[in-house]
Amino acid sequence: MKTLVTKRGQTVIPAPIRKKYRISEGTVLQWIDTGEGIKVVPVPKDIIKAIRGIARGERLLESLLKERGVDSARE
Repeated sequence: MKTLVTKRGQTVIPAPIRKKYRISEGTVLQWIDTGEGIKVVPVPKDIIKAIRGIARGERLLESLLKERGVDSARE
């Protein structure tokens, strides 16, 4: 999909992208310069709710205990 930038630096977000990422009036967008390109990321209104459960299934307790064992062995 392509859009045109106006003289004022404005552009239109295509409807399929707005629907897929739930972008509506008032949505804050974060513009990230990667050095190779630009990423535009919608910022959720409730960040805590958005990240809840993101690490589910990662076995974080086991990883923590393993790292602590490695640290103890170094001492």
